[in-house]
Amino acid sequence: MAKQPGNTAIYTREGCGFCTKIKELYKSKGWSFAEYKLDVNFTREQFKTEFGQRATFPQVIIAGYKMGGCTETVKYLRENTYL
Repeated sequence: MAKQPGNTAIYTREGCGFCTKIKELYKSKGWSFAEYKLDVNFTREQFKTEFGQRATFPQVIIAGYKMGGCTETVKYLRENTYL
């Protein structure tokens, strides 16, 4: 099993393909993550306040560092030899 990145939080919304993609990647590697869902764990306003007005779903935080979305997270994981 590949080494696990630091504590990961994934902010998602229902019906988001990129949200599903990043969660499936983590599950396929056996990595744990905390999922926070729009309208369940936070509001859209809270999301915009935390990540910016133009932020898209998902937003991923690894070890306290805001990675960005699915593409940026996969790029980070590849560059840091997690994938």
